[in-house]
Amino acid sequence: MKAIITLVALALSASAVCAKTTVLTADRMIDVDNGKLIKNAVVVIEDNDIVAAGARRTVDIPANAEVHELGDYTLLPGLMDMHVHLTSDATKHGYKGLADSLPRVTLTGVKYAKATLMAGFTTVRNVGAPGFADVALRDAINDGDIEGPRMFVSGPSLGVTGGHCDNNLLPYEFHTVSEGVADGPWAVREIVRRNIKYGATVIKFCGTGGVLSKGTKVGVQQYTFEEMQALVDEAHMRGLTVATHAHGTDGIKTAIKAGVDSVEHVSLLDDEGIALALEHGTYFSMDIYVTEYILGEGAKAGILEESLAKERIVGKRQRENFEKAVKAGVNMVFGSDAGVYPHGDNGKQFARMVRFGMTPMQAIQAATIHPATLLKQQDTLGSLSAGKKADIVGVKGNPLDDISLLENVGLVVKDGHIVKPVAM
Repeated sequence: MKAIITLVALALSASAVCAKTTVLTADRMIDVDNGKLIKNAVVVIEDNDIVAAGARRTVDIPANAEVHELGDYTLLPGLMDMHVHLTSDATKHGYKGLADSLPRVTLTGVKYAKATLMAGFTTVRNVGAPGFADVALRDAINDGDIEGPRMFVSGPSLGVTGGHCDNNLLPYEFHTVSEGVADGPWAVREIVRRNIKYGATVIKFCGTGGVLSKGTKVGVQQYTFEEMQALVDEAHMRGLTVATHAHGTDGIKTAIKAGVDSVEHVSLLDDEGIALALEHGTYFSMDIYVTEYILGEGAKAGILEESLAKERIVGKRQRENFEKAVKAGVNMVFGSDAGVYPHGDNGKQFARMVRFGMTPMQAIQAATIHPATLLKQQDTLGSLSAGKKADIVGVKGNPLDDISLLENVGLVVKDGHIVKPVAM
């Protein structure tokens, strides 16, 4: 028995010796939990986790640590984007997208996963991908085969026949139906179960028509309350959160009443919708930068004129309602819809969030601690706190003075590994 105890003690001692300690120092650090800027900051990382973070005077730097002194940098938690499509190519919209096979779009995701990570987004929620390509992408990242962000994935988005999440580009004789189409309460339960079976960790459905879908009206509700309620109930029973694409007023409100965790886009919002979101604690994910790409570059990328016409109407209303929702105190998370516009440009949305009503701190919190809470990962992600995963970004200068600095992240640390070092 004594020999066994000795062996265990030796093993624990060896483990402690082998642990890698990394220290980052910078002129500033953002404490998103308390909404404060900390000067002369230190973050101590042991293997994959943060073990200490704060002002230099309060943190002991281990003697064996590998120290990276960044100087005029600000350290932030790894950024989180709650609405991406990593397997989508922003240059291939409309009929252009029909030419790519499932293996091709999966390989496209490999390229864009790395671009997203290098832009400082260490966690994403991928809300819609064909053939569970996002599941394969997530698993390859987790296995260390490719580089990319931590992914929460939905698999194919759910939708009604002929709705935004169906494929409406081809005529009847092709009998084309998207793999997430399900009509009726029991059918949507079955699709939720199928998505979970094949690896989904989030459920996404289309609650209204959309801008980029042929033949749908942006403001028109898709799915009845009974269908939405069944879908949400099935997902929540299995411990998954639910996101709904919803531009239209009735669809937004019906989805909130049905219990969704987040509403995406939220373009045609009214005061009742805001009140319902506040009552239910629902999160809004509003992609207020993407309209610039759609109207500026969309035609060249294959976006249909029908869709461009819808965006001309919806984009302005969405930005106005973003400002109203922020003023009202609705829970907000950063959601870019990258894939509609180029991956890696996710950070361009920060400046628009500030322009349309947020403080820089609120915008940063919307991309860090709030998404972590939405995903029920607040104990492990979202802030620079002891015990959390070492997902960290660094940017030269102070983004609280100039939020656009987050468009050019200099340092990226994911899970304790420096994946993008500072160029010295």
